[in-house]
Amino acid sequence: MRTKSAIVAGLAAAAALATAIPATAAPSHDAPRRNCPQLDKKLPWAGDNRARLQKMIDERGTCSGKNGPRPVAAFDWDNTVVKNDITDATLAWALKHDKILQPRSWKETSAWLTPAAGKALAKACGTAVRPGRPLPTSKNTACADEIFEIREKSKTMAGEDAFAGDWNHRRTVPAYAWIPQLFAGHTPAALTSFAKQARAEQLAAPVGAEQTVGTHTLAGYVRYYDQQKDLIRTLKAAGFDVYIVSASSEPIAEAWSSGVGLDAKHTIGIRNITKHGRITTAIKGCGGVETGRGDALPYMDGKRCMINQEIFKIKGAKAWQQQDFNHRIALGAGDADTDVTFVNDATGAHVAINRNKSELMCRAYDDADGRWVANPMFIDPMPRKSGTYPCATTGATAEDGSKTPVRRADGSVIPDQADKAF
Repeated sequence: MRTKSAIVAGLAAAAALATAIPATAAPSHDAPRRNCPQLDKKLPWAGDNRARLQKMIDERGTCSGKNGPRPVAAFDWDNTVVKNDITDATLAWALKHDKILQPRSWKETSAWLTPAAGKALAKACGTAVRPGRPLPTSKNTACADEIFEIREKSKTMAGEDAFAGDWNHRRTVPAYAWIPQLFAGHTPAALTSFAKQARAEQLAAPVGAEQTVGTHTLAGYVRYYDQQKDLIRTLKAAGFDVYIVSASSEPIAEAWSSGVGLDAKHTIGIRNITKHGRITTAIKGCGGVETGRGDALPYMDGKRCMINQEIFKIKGAKAWQQQDFNHRIALGAGDADTDVTFVNDATGAHVAINRNKSELMCRAYDDADGRWVANPMFIDPMPRKSGTYPCATTGATAEDGSKTPVRRADGSVIPDQADKAF
C-alpha cells in the first residue's frame, strides 16, 4: 500500500510534468488554420498580396472550421487566368483554317450590324460561296481583314461604324456577341474542337510570339498564369466552389478550363441557343432579359447576373441586383472594367489584375472595404499609367455608354487615383 507521502510526491511529479508540456499540445482554435492548404510561396505576388489572399482562404475556407455552404470564387478568363485572349486566338485559328460559314445574309449575324458593315463584308468575302459552306478566309485576305477589324474595333476597314442601335452598355457589347454568332451552323463540340486546336498552337508558341490574320498583327501565344492556377488549386483544396465567368463563347472557354482543373459545369460564357444540335445566332438571356440578339452577355453587370442566376439560382430581375452576404461570391478576380461589377460584389477578396482599366483600378485603389488585391499582370505587365485614373469624372461607363464618375456604395465619388500596382 502506498503511503500518504508517496501519493503526495506522485501528484507533485504529475503537476510538474503537466507544466512542462508545451502549450501547443493543448487543443487550439487556431489549429485548423495551420493545416489550411497553402499558396505556393515560390510563386511571386506583388507586395503582401499572397499573404492577404491566404488570410482570406483561411477565414472563409473549410479549414477555418466553420460550417455552412461552400464559399464561391469566380474568375474572369482573358488576362486574368491566362495571358492574352482565347477568343482572338480561336477566331484567328478559324480564319486560317476556313471555319467561318457563309451566312445567308451578314445582317442576320447581328441585329446591330450596320448596312455599311454588311456591304463591306459581302464585298470582301464575296457571294460565290453558298450559305452554310466555309468561306476561304485562309486565302481571302480582304475577308479575314474585314471580320477581324470588326471584332477588334467595331469598325469596317474603311472606318465606318460596324454596329448601331440601342443597347445597355453595362450589359452587352455587340462585337462580343458577334463572334459566337459568326460560328452559327457549327455544333458546340466543333467550336470546342477549334478552340482546343488553337489552344495547342498558342501554348506551343514562345512567349512574345505574334501572328498575322489578313494584314492584322496580334498576339500569337497564350499562357496560363502559374499564380492563378495555384490560387484556383488552393481555393478548391480549401473547399471553395470555383467558377470561370467569361465573355467568351462558352464552348471556347470550356476548351481552356480543364487547364486549371475546372469542368464545363463550372464554366460560364456566352450561351448561344442551338437548333438541331447546331449553334444559332440567338443568345440566351439573363435576369428576365429575353433570349435573342444578345442583350445580356456575361459582360460587366451581366457577369453579376449570370453568377446570381446560374450559381445562386436567383431568378428574374433580382439577378441584376447585388445580393446579401450569404448569396455573394467570396472571391472575384478580373482585369478589366468588363469585370468590375462581379469583382466588386466579392465579400472576401477582390483581385484586380492591373491592365490600366479605369473603373476597376479606381475601385481597387480606393479599397473601400480593405479587401482589394491589386496586382500587376504576371507576364509582360503593363507600364505604370501616366497621370491618374479619372475616377472623379469619367472613370465609369453608364448604361447609355456615357462616361461618369466612379461612385462608392454610399454614392460618394471616388477621387482620382494614382497607379500603384504596375
